[in-house]
Amino acid sequence: MSMTTERQPLTDDAPDRVKVGVAELAVASGDTRLTTSGLGSCVGVAVGDPTAGVAGLAHVMLPEATGDDRGKPAKSADIAVERLIAAVEDAGADPALTEAKLAGGSRMFDFSGVSEGVGERNVERTRQALEDRDVPVVAEDVGGGHGRSLVLVPETWTLTVTSTHQGDETL
Repeated sequence: MSMTTERQPLTDDAPDRVKVGVAELAVASGDTRLTTSGLGSCVGVAVGDPTAGVAGLAHVMLPEATGDDRGKPAKSADIAVERLIAAVEDAGADPALTEAKLAGGSRMFDFSGVSEGVGERNVERTRQALEDRDVPVVAEDVGGGHGRSLVLVPETWTLTVTSTHQGDETL
């Protein structure tokens, strides 16, 4: 499974930052920051064990698998959630204590004749995939018509959601 590993120190004494691109996922522990930006209709899924200080972040692009993920481990909701949970557990999370936080799933474009946008379907399929695997969603910032950026800190199990329309919100 391909996962992003681009680590960049913010400063000499600052924690590492791992950028998670579209349709990618990454897992970290401690004060390493997992970041993603450009969430419009895409969904950011954070899965973690708050007691273990380990968490992961996926940038889900589509509600359903297309049969060709082109090496992108988090392209669709079902596959992203399955791979993210497995990676978080492999990193030391207790499956009984694992929980999730969601952000994104905006309606960025309004197409007449389409009853439900991609963003809404991404959120719905992601929630269902987590429920199917007994992972509760404990916080979310989804919907609307604006983009978001995320910063996840595993050590504190905090997900900061930033948007130009809503400012910063910590989940």
